[in-house]
Amino acid sequence: MEGPPVYPRIRNISFDCHDTYSLAGFWSAVLGYARHSEDVPGDPEAAVLPPDETLPNLFFQEVPEDKVTKNRLHICLEPVDRTRDEEIERVLGLGATLVTDRRHADGTGWAVLADPEGNEFCVVRSAGERVATTTVEDQP
Repeated sequence: MEGPPVYPRIRNISFDCHDTYSLAGFWSAVLGYARHSEDVPGDPEAAVLPPDETLPNLFFQEVPEDKVTKNRLHICLEPVDRTRDEEIERVLGLGATLVTDRRHADGTGWAVLADPEGNEFCVVRSAGERVATTTVEDQP
């Protein structure tokens, strides 16, 4: 008798970049993930590892070309122990840049940021902030 299907898990989310070690350091600081123990500056590959093996690693691979267009896939960050706006300020302090501010006066919305190599990601409201209002416009 067959059981329920077993689906694959996402092993890595990969980033093309110029400086693997530096970009891995940025994302390690953003997410609190550990750097791979064998990574050193100048390596063509680097990784950051989540504390839970069921979550995907972030993998950074060196490529010669620059990023030239909008990402077709991006990460959305949801703060856990701070507000959306506090998280945006924290990540900006780590080296991100603000690309598009889609926050609204009523507290809904999100912000699109870019990591130091231009890869876009969003910061959305925390679960607690969404309790009061949730609209279609609140999802990137």
